[in-house]
Amino acid sequence: MAIRSAVATSLTLKLLQIALLYVCLASLVSGATLQSYHPLEAGSGIDQVPEDHYPQHQLSSWRRLSNRVIQKVLGYPESVKSLAGSSALRAGDGQPTRRLRTRYSDDIVLRFKCSTADEAWALSEACEVSPLLSLLPESLQDAHAPIMQDLDLAQAIYNSYPQTFSSSTRPHDNQLSKTNAASSNTDDTNIFFQNYQPLSVILPWMRLMASIFPTHVRMLNVGKTFEGREIPALKVGVHPTNSEKPLPPRRTIVVTGGIHAREWISTSSVNYLAYSLATQYGKSQLITGLIESFDWIFVPSINPDGYVYTWNEDRLWRKSRQPTPLRFCSGIDLDRSFGYHWDGAVTSDNPCSESFAGEEPFGAIETETFVDWVRNQTNHHNAEIVAFLDLHSYSQEVLYPYSYSCTASPPSLENLQELAMGLAKAMRLSSGHYYKVVSACEGNVMPISEKAPRKSSLPQGGGSALDWFYGEMGVRYAFQLKLRDTGSYGFLLPKEHIVPTGKEVLEAALHLAQHLRGDFDYLKTPGQGPSMISTKLRIPFGSESPQDSRKKPSRGERMRSSEGHIGGLDGRQKEEMSDQYDQWELRRRRRR
Repeated sequence: MAIRSAVATSLTLKLLQIALLYVCLASLVSGATLQSYHPLEAGSGIDQVPEDHYPQHQLSSWRRLSNRVIQKVLGYPESVKSLAGSSALRAGDGQPTRRLRTRYSDDIVLRFKCSTADEAWALSEACEVSPLLSLLPESLQDAHAPIMQDLDLAQAIYNSYPQTFSSSTRPHDNQLSKTNAASSNTDDTNIFFQNYQPLSVILPWMRLMASIFPTHVRMLNVGKTFEGREIPALKVGVHPTNSEKPLPPRRTIVVTGGIHAREWISTSSVNYLAYSLATQYGKSQLITGLIESFDWIFVPSINPDGYVYTWNEDRLWRKSRQPTPLRFCSGIDLDRSFGYHWDGAVTSDNPCSESFAGEEPFGAIETETFVDWVRNQTNHHNAEIVAFLDLHSYSQEVLYPYSYSCTASPPSLENLQELAMGLAKAMRLSSGHYYKVVSACEGNVMPISEKAPRKSSLPQGGGSALDWFYGEMGVRYAFQLKLRDTGSYGFLLPKEHIVPTGKEVLEAALHLAQHLRGDFDYLKTPGQGPSMISTKLRIPFGSESPQDSRKKPSRGERMRSSEGHIGGLDGRQKEEMSDQYDQWELRRRRRR
């Protein structure tokens, strides 16, 4: 009897846990938000952030309760650790810790405008020694401006971590909160996207996404890091199972972020895109169709080692953590270590450089294993990669190949430019933020004046993921999106931009997928979500719609006419966009 009673009690507790888990997961699917955290590595010297660092007042009592139950059932602690740190070392509410002050108090962030390769080289060399400005050529002595003029670097870094802030300590956030106050979507109150999240939070979140949506979401391992971590990814897609005929290669869209560790907004945006597609499947006709038409591979961070390092040690770290020939200079620039036109010899004598490409092509463990996974998918798993989006920050640019040279033109240049402009427009229609369209090599150089041409690129432009997917793998549409902002915060973009930037990337991804599927331009009513997006009715070329037999304006005219209705553009930017559309329309007519 005693044994039977003990077994019954144990089964009852197990069933109760399963029931609680089911209720919480159902709550999450219907819009509840998740607060699930794993502690970072032991001995890292990182102290806990108080439990109330999230604005719980925005959540209902049921949501707060479900969050706590999820924590208990899944075994997640109630607080998260970060470099921002120790309450014992805190200078005051919302103030940087002593550790941050010590590390960054004498630093300043400058943005330089380089218009030639010589200037770029001079800046690259001068950055490795001190004092910086005395070593620069005369043309760069005054070609710089400080970033975050109203905020010192230590404070900006502190603000980028999940923390509790009073409104008086961050006055510049009040304007941001007013800007976003009008939006009441679930995404805006989703606790996962209210802050940047460490890898120890992202991993269980990805596992949870795969367990909640098993019909169309899987968690994958797409590589390994030097420190032994897996490179996690989410695969979103639905395969037809009712066909007895051999299936054609499955068209696949790969979206990556975090190849440079400090670019947190890229990692958050990949997660936001994956979340949006996964949760809208079966609800939005458009997204359901796109998930059935394509496999989507989302890699939040190709550089997990570097990403963890930005949380534990140095918020502005860029490279991986792999050792180099110099013991005191670790890390390889992963976006310079791919094998297509690799030019690592340029930086081989300076492992301390932030652009150090390694000692050989694919010399970084991360790129080698990731490339092996990509090739394995295409060679042995019936996958055809039809598009590649690589998310970076910052600059607000849509870049197309090539990165290694400004003189070499990709074979499908006009198609790349056409679609790149469509991506930029989709992002601008989402938020009013202007994204410039240039080649990747030109994106490395900023002209001194707006009318001055971008003359040449940085010499270290080879070996990029963008060029490898386009040139080596033959991916027809490969783009690099440099996300917000244009220099006000740079890599330290405030958390209030996470959801708006994610929405911009979502619109770009939807436009890309519709273009690949052959849809006509889609119409989107401002303020409505993805499920409200619809496509135009297909009309044979040369025929007229029964509802409108009037002479239709050219596509370039339609694009230009929309400029007056879009905010966020000054006169120069509108004129520049209009010129770009005129050139695009002329090329289109010539092809016809």
